[in-house]
Amino acid sequence: MTLTPTDASRAVLITGCSSGIGRAIAIGLQQRGYRVFASVRQAQDIPELKSLGLDSLQLDLADSGSINSAVDQVLAQTQGQLYALVNNGAYGQPGAVEDLSRDTLRSQFETNLFGTHELTNRLIPTFRAANNGRIIQISSLLGYVCLPYRGAYNASKYALEALSDTLRLELHSSGIKISLIEPGPIRSRFRANAYAAYQRHIDAENSPHRALYTQLAHRLLAEKSASFTLPAEAVLAPVLHALENKRPRIRYRVTFPAHLLATLKRLLPDRWLDYALKQISEKEQPPK
Repeated sequence: MTLTPTDASRAVLITGCSSGIGRAIAIGLQQRGYRVFASVRQAQDIPELKSLGLDSLQLDLADSGSINSAVDQVLAQTQGQLYALVNNGAYGQPGAVEDLSRDTLRSQFETNLFGTHELTNRLIPTFRAANNGRIIQISSLLGYVCLPYRGAYNASKYALEALSDTLRLELHSSGIKISLIEPGPIRSRFRANAYAAYQRHIDAENSPHRALYTQLAHRLLAEKSASFTLPAEAVLAPVLHALENKRPRIRYRVTFPAHLLATLKRLLPDRWLDYALKQISEKEQPPK
């Protein structure tokens, strides 16, 4: 059964809307009749989104004050009503696990997990009061398989999946539906942002992985996309299904690699899967 929004009062808050998946979802939902609150980390990105007719506001997932301010703004503008939260804001921190400092790993989790968790918990009472609501977590294929030199991102997405699965079990009678979207390679600014994080936090020159970092940097800067890369708009269809279906799926996999790797993980012995993942990592760009 599909539920169709009747007017723009069906409000959705989306994080990470300055580009890529978040922006595509925001525009697509607005065109379908939702009232979209498209949040961004940097205030400088707000005017463009507002020019597209979106409600836009600043929300930095690494800052509790910013989270609280954004939630207050959204609830004030919707008279305390919100239909859905789409947790999309995230970034990738490249680097070998042995080169990740505690602070670097913490920064990855502050945005990709802790901020998302805090924001979600702030809004669960609103959904509970309505006995209705949708929480959509934009995860990754790296939330169920690991590729080398993405350890921080792998860990943050595995943790997001674990919290989401637990939350779904705990909220089973609340009227709140929770879905995970697990994209593979998507065209976005993800690689450019990952390269900036790599430059900030990884001391490549003094690492035993120095030679491999040269290859990693080349892949992050390359204009050529990974095989089977899809545009960000490919994520819109599963988000719509998760929002509008009476029984949304628990997981939606997007792109051929996302489906393939899920199948390989289910079928292959661990060592065979390790071999396959190492081969993929040597040939492809980091996925979203």
